[in-house]
Amino acid sequence: MAANLQSLTERFPGGRQALALQGFFSIMQNWQAANTIQRKILGSPPERTFYEWKKGNGRLSEDTLRRIGYVAGIWKALQIVYSRQDQADGWVNSPNRFFGGHTPLQRMAAGDVTDLAAVRAYIDAARAPWS
Repeated sequence: MAANLQSLTERFPGGRQALALQGFFSIMQNWQAANTIQRKILGSPPERTFYEWKKGNGRLSEDTLRRIGYVAGIWKALQIVYSRQDQADGWVNSPNRFFGGHTPLQRMAAGDVTDLAAVRAYIDAARAPWS
């Protein structure tokens, strides 16, 4: 029971945080997301902090780890829904009526963690038949 009371940052030591950042930036590269979009998805950290993270340095807050978790979940769900990598990666840059004509990537970068959750819920609903 005590293990469940640990914070997310306690369960994710520095080395694992670096791996989370590496995965995040790899996904962002596949999605062709500009640095400004990436910063917004990560919760708008200071520019210096963002570039340190790109180098694999620095500590992450629980909010940032949660955001990276949502991105990883979205990426994984897209791999299930689409059989081709280019389709999965292209989906985030395609306008979507559900997001008011904006792209899913724009919705993810709207600033709030709930925007990431909305995109995750949408793609999870689409993949439900394959779960």
